[in-house]
Amino acid sequence: MPAPAQMISQASTEDVDPRERIEFWEDYNRRALVGLSCSSYSERGLLARQANFRLGDVRLAEISGNAHAVERTPQVARSTPKDSVFATLLVKGDAVFLHENGCLAATAGDLVVYDTRRPYLFGFSSSMRQFLVDIPRDRFVEECVAGGVQGPMLFGRGTAREGELVVALRSVLENLGAAGPDSARGTVLDLIRLLATERSGGRAAPAAYQTQLIVAEDYIERHLHDACLTPGQVAGVMGVSVRHLGRIFESAGTTPSRHILERRLQRAHDDLTAPGASGTTIADIAYRWGFSSQAHFARHFRARFGSTPTETRAAAR
Repeated sequence: MPAPAQMISQASTEDVDPRERIEFWEDYNRRALVGLSCSSYSERGLLARQANFRLGDVRLAEISGNAHAVERTPQVARSTPKDSVFATLLVKGDAVFLHENGCLAATAGDLVVYDTRRPYLFGFSSSMRQFLVDIPRDRFVEECVAGGVQGPMLFGRGTAREGELVVALRSVLENLGAAGPDSARGTVLDLIRLLATERSGGRAAPAAYQTQLIVAEDYIERHLHDACLTPGQVAGVMGVSVRHLGRIFESAGTTPSRHILERRLQRAHDDLTAPGASGTTIADIAYRWGFSSQAHFARHFRARFGSTPTETRAAAR
């Protein structure tokens, strides 16, 4: 985890006697995160790692492990009260989330939002990795959804916009070094607020341009290969007008089209100057990054970097 996220604690069961790992893991989570009971389904016993970080009044846990289940029973909830909303982003593996009114099936890329005051069971059928955002319930009510979480919510596959918001959330959590803790905290809560408010039938207030810019830039970065990528496509996925998308990028001193072109040129430049790149033709690199023709690519490349693609490659050698 990058430096701006202040680490609070970390733990691993790997160096613990296999017979004592469950007790160790339950005790650590009781102190660092939430009271729960744990079960292991592996012949090797529970192999798990956890690191906890602080983003202001919001906590973040990065957890990985083999097949296991964690359960917050009614008895545990009463004996170790926790007044938070958890937003768990599954990065690797498959899971089931059992709660008092049913069951949710989650896979890598899904986000589950739930209230820690209510009992639940989170079961992982294979090796897993997740980010868990721990939001004090009063902060969640104040900054995300006024009514709180009425029941567990699964995000990621509902709509294209929902999927992009979840992907953007993962991008922020994976790259916290790109912003300070206060900025990262605000962006994380903005993204969760957008997801939760829309799902609950409310109308979300317009997100801050900073958050919308992160979502737009993340979508663009993952679709630079698509020669048909346009500002209209980005705006449609985000659920905003092209004019509003222009205002989002204006806040960063650019335009959507200029940003797309700049990122394509930079990625092409990286490929041209990378060690061992001589086996790839300039035309292949141009088409790889969404340019419709080599001539179009060369013209913009020279205007941006002051030399032709051929000259740039020769200089790198």
